[in-house]
Amino acid sequence: NAVVGWARLLRTGQLDSDGTNHALEVIERNAGVQKQIIEDLLDVSRIITGKLLITSETVDLLLVIHAAIDVIRPAAAAKEIRIRTHFDIPEILVLGDADRLQQVIWNLLANAVKFTPQQGEIDIHVKQHSSQAEVRIEDSGPGIPVEFLPHVFERFSQADGTSTRKYGGLGLGLAIVRHLVELHGGTVAACNNESNGGAVLTVRLPAIEHQPTEFKPRQLPTVGAH
Repeated sequence: NAVVGWARLLRTGQLDSDGTNHALEVIERNAGVQKQIIEDLLDVSRIITGKLLITSETVDLLLVIHAAIDVIRPAAAAKEIRIRTHFDIPEILVLGDADRLQQVIWNLLANAVKFTPQQGEIDIHVKQHSSQAEVRIEDSGPGIPVEFLPHVFERFSQADGTSTRKYGGLGLGLAIVRHLVELHGGTVAACNNESNGGAVLTVRLPAIEHQPTEFKPRQLPTVGAH
């Protein structure tokens, strides 16, 4: 176990300053992975037992996306990945659970960061087509094997079994995304970008066509993802 190994090395006091910083980074990174695995397992348990519920309120989807970007930005910065946003309109209103929608976007971005190489790019496109909101996240990674595309959103699925060891996690994030999106009456799909070969994940949600004049979007905290 990497955490235990590095903790033992720290305890010996034999590491220099650079070695100590590296050890702490490894411990912090692995602790984050373990935390996410536990939270994903809890969510999957709630899904299986029918206990994962969502609230319903008017939400500005663009605020949700910005909040998710703020959470994932340090991980992207560590790999020098550029995150670019392409928003056609100043706001898109949907009816749903702001925190769970942020979890959806964060999971999609975390997946993109995980498989995008150093100094790669992630593009977020957001559009509204009449009564439908569309969020499309494109990365510059290797893409998804064609034979795996039908299984992307299944539980415990990862395109390459070795990626579980290489990147951490159990392949639960995208399965949770699908369930949360469907609870909101939406759909999620995956394909590969024909131009650069990267993965493209698209979420479509029912949108509110007309904004109530009294609506004031709730400011979302960016303390972390579920």
